[in-house]
Amino acid sequence: MTFQLYYYLGMFVLSFILTMMYIFLWHKHFEVHMTSIFIMVPIVNMAYLLTYSNHVSETAVALLKFSYVGGCFLPWLTTMCIFRMCNIQVSRTVRMITVLISSTVFASVLSIGYSGLFYKSHTMIKTGNIWIQQKEYGPMHTVHYICMGLYLIADMAALIYTYRKKRQVSRRILFLLFIPIPVTMFGYFANAWFSKLGCESMPFSYDMAQIVYLLIARRMVLYNVSEMVIESEVQSGDAGFITFDLKKKFLGSNDTAKTYIPELSYLTVDKKISEDEELQNTVVLWLDRYIEDPKNGNFIYTRKNKNRDTGLVDEKIYTIVVSDLYDGRRKCGFQIFIKDDTRNQKYIRLLDRYNNDLQAEVAAKTQRIIEMHDKLIMSMATMVESRDNSTGGHIRRTSQGVRFLMEAIMEDGSLKISEKFCRNIIKAAPMHDLGKIAVDDAILKKPGRFTPEEFEKMKAHAAEGAKIVHNILENTDDDDFRRIAENVAHYHHERVDGSGYPDGLKGNAIPLEARIMAIADVYDALVSKRVYKEKFSFEKADSIILEGMGTQFDENLKKYYIAARPRFEAFYAQEK
Repeated sequence: MTFQLYYYLGMFVLSFILTMMYIFLWHKHFEVHMTSIFIMVPIVNMAYLLTYSNHVSETAVALLKFSYVGGCFLPWLTTMCIFRMCNIQVSRTVRMITVLISSTVFASVLSIGYSGLFYKSHTMIKTGNIWIQQKEYGPMHTVHYICMGLYLIADMAALIYTYRKKRQVSRRILFLLFIPIPVTMFGYFANAWFSKLGCESMPFSYDMAQIVYLLIARRMVLYNVSEMVIESEVQSGDAGFITFDLKKKFLGSNDTAKTYIPELSYLTVDKKISEDEELQNTVVLWLDRYIEDPKNGNFIYTRKNKNRDTGLVDEKIYTIVVSDLYDGRRKCGFQIFIKDDTRNQKYIRLLDRYNNDLQAEVAAKTQRIIEMHDKLIMSMATMVESRDNSTGGHIRRTSQGVRFLMEAIMEDGSLKISEKFCRNIIKAAPMHDLGKIAVDDAILKKPGRFTPEEFEKMKAHAAEGAKIVHNILENTDDDDFRRIAENVAHYHHERVDGSGYPDGLKGNAIPLEARIMAIADVYDALVSKRVYKEKFSFEKADSIILEGMGTQFDENLKKYYIAARPRFEAFYAQEK
C-alpha cells in the first residue's frame, strides 16, 4: 500500500470516527447544516480513497467527480451553519441563489471528460510508486474558487459582526467557528504542495473542520437545553428564565427575564455571573444560596422603578425559583425561573398586615382583660386581708418574698423549671389566703391567740381558698396558672414531715409551688408584728426558717432561701 492510500485511508477512518462521535452527541435541536457536514465528509473522503486506489482512468474520473460534492457544497453548508449559529437570518431567495450557483459548479464538474468547462484535461501518471493527477483547469474551476472565496468572506463578515453586535451568542463558539476558515484556506493554498506527493489537501481540511464542529456540538448541548426551555417558557408569556453552566457561566435568557431584570441585557454569553457587579444582590445571590443549599431555591424579589413621566414609584414583586438544568439525566448547569407575582404578593402582604393588626388588637384587648382579671383577684385578696386586723400588707409582702425565691432559683439553674412557671407562681401568690373570706369575723378579727377550736376553724381557709380559686378560674384558658393558683391556696400550710394541714401531705407530695409559698408566708409572719406577738429580728427569723428545713420546709429549697435572704432583709428593712 502506497503513502497515498495510507493518507486517504487515515483521513476516511478519522472522519468516520468523528461522525460517529457526533451521532452519539446528536440532539434534535442541533443545527441541520452541521449535521449535513458530518454526514457528507466521510462520504467525500471515501470517494478520495477510492479514487486513489483505482488507477483506471474512467473509474478514477467518476470517483473524482463524486469527491467534488464536498468541494462544491461543503462551503455552502459551512456558511449556512455559521449564519444560523450567529443568529443571522438568511432569506430564502439568497439560499436558493447560492445553492443554484454551487449546483451549477457541480454540474460543470460532472462534465469532466465531456467538455473543458471544469477540467480541460485529466490524466493519471505514475511517477515511481506514486500516482499523480495531471489536471488542466477550465473556466468553471475559476468560478469555483471565486465562490469559495465569497463564502469565506461571508463567513468572516458574519463572525465579526456577531462578535461586535450580538451579546447573546457564545464567544467561545464564535472562536471555534473561526478556526475552520484558516484551515480551509490552508487546504486550498497547500494543495499544490500536496499534489507533488500525489495527494489532495482537502480531506485533511475536512477532518480538521469536523474536529472543530464536534467541539461546538459538545457546547451546543448546553445551549440547546436552554433553547428547549425557551420554547416552552416563551409560550406562557409571563415567565422569565436564565440559564448557567456548572461553572456559573451565563448561557442565555429570554426576553421576559430581561424585562424583569434589565441588567441581563448587558450580560455577555459565557461570562461568569460572579464577575458582574450589578447582579451581585440578585442573580448571583440566588445562585450562590442555591448551590450552598439546594433546598433553598425559592426567593421573593422586589424591584422598585421610578416612572420618569409621573415621578411615581412602581413596585414589582417576583417569585424566583432556582433549580438544576439537565440534559436527559445528566446535570449540566442551573436555571432560574422568574414570574411576576405582584398581585398575589401584594394581596398576601395585605392579608398579613390585616392579620398582624388584628392580632395586635386582640392581644391588646386580651391584655386588658388579663389586667382586669388580675386586678379583680388582687381586689378580692385585699378585701379579705382588710378583714384580718393582724396581717396588713401581708399579700404584697409575701408576693415579693415569692419573687425573691424564684429569682434565686432561676439564677442557680439547677432546678429545671420554666419561665412560665415562675410568672404563674408570682401571679398566684396574692391568692393564697382567699379562703379566709369564709372564716367568721369573730375569729378572723380576734385580738389574740386562737383557742384550739378557733384554730381548727381557721385552718379550713386553705381548702376553702382552693375552691374559691377553682370557681374564679374555672373557665380560664390557662390551665397551668389555674392549677398552680389552686395548689398555692390549698397546700401552703402543709409541712414536709406530714404534720401540716389541711391534708397532711408529706415531702414531694406537696406541690413545689406550695412549698415555695410556705417559706415566703412564714418568713413574713416571723418578721412582721401580730396582735399576739412582736416582730422577730432577721437573725431569729432566719434561725427559725433554717431550723425548719427538713421538717416544716423542703430542705432542697434551703440553698435558694439562703441565696435570696439578702433580698428579704433589704426589702423588710425598708418596711420598718
